[in-house]
Amino acid sequence: MKKTLLATAVAGALGASVGVAQAATIYNQDGTQLDLYGNIQIAYRSIDNEDGDAEDDLFDNGSTVGFSGQHVINPGLTGYFKAEFEHDADEEKTGAGLSSGDQAYLGMKGNFGDARVGSWDPLIDDWIQDPITNNEYFDVTDSTTDLGGLYGGDLSDTVDTDREGDKIQYVSPSLGGLQFAVGSQYKGDNEEEFNSDNANPDVSSNGSNASFFGGVKYTAGAFSIAGVYDDLDNYDLRDETTGDEYSATAYGVNAQYTMDALRISAKVENTDVDYADDSGDIMRYALGARYGYGFGDIYGAYQRVDADEEVANVVDSGGEDSFNEFSLGATYNLSPAMYTFVEYAQYDRTNDAGDGVAVGAVYSF
Repeated sequence: MKKTLLATAVAGALGASVGVAQAATIYNQDGTQLDLYGNIQIAYRSIDNEDGDAEDDLFDNGSTVGFSGQHVINPGLTGYFKAEFEHDADEEKTGAGLSSGDQAYLGMKGNFGDARVGSWDPLIDDWIQDPITNNEYFDVTDSTTDLGGLYGGDLSDTVDTDREGDKIQYVSPSLGGLQFAVGSQYKGDNEEEFNSDNANPDVSSNGSNASFFGGVKYTAGAFSIAGVYDDLDNYDLRDETTGDEYSATAYGVNAQYTMDALRISAKVENTDVDYADDSGDIMRYALGARYGYGFGDIYGAYQRVDADEEVANVVDSGGEDSFNEFSLGATYNLSPAMYTFVEYAQYDRTNDAGDGVAVGAVYSF
């Protein structure tokens, strides 16, 4: 689940020597600030396909251009926004240039907490999954990939699965180390995904619907623990073998400890699948670590996936009920604005499907 800017921010919090430049402030006057930031990410990957044959390419790894801003409404209240746009750095710019949007939201923050509306990563991603593998390219599976992917799945030829958009969220201030978050993803019946003429099997289509997600986090010094629940009420999972559709909920717990430049994190996550007599759990137990060695980071993760036989085909597992997943990686800072990375992943699939290596470079500002 690659998110380079967040990964470097996490590494910075660990005291590592982070290769990331500061955003350029375009305007800052009378309590109003506007910043420009972005990155170019180009990488090479070689990944085994379902037949066990390696396939490789040079590709864009998530290059973005973004704007962020804030305005002090009064001494205890600040309004803010963020808008990111993606582009394919490895392709010739013969079209419109920017290809799609990424995170985009506006909100207000202050002594009361933080409230926002728009599109951004799911709470279960930020609090439970990212501390395990906040990598550049490779990731271990999770309840989000069961739905087909965070930024849009390939389970339908009609429309992508949208896990980021149309959300509203409130995050409380930290009181004695305790913090909570609640939110909803609202999908109206005029949305493309829910339109009655749309045959997409990966989203529910019962008219307008508001899902629910929430979480609690407690931090004490270098230790933190978080729990998140997401009812996934706008989406259905699909058995790739039979075509059957399932409803599901997701929840998990993550604990992490930071010591100097070392962070260790553990999670337990469940996708609770419900379909007639084929109900079952997809349990995931994971351990991840990241160490800042002064010129970059070294990181790795292990995850054990145990799926009940009735719902194993929901997971992209090659039909196996239980399997192991590994990822290893390292970054090296060339300058405060530029770094390189190399990563390897192994997924314990039939014919080593999905196993591979990726190397790349990132320039950020």
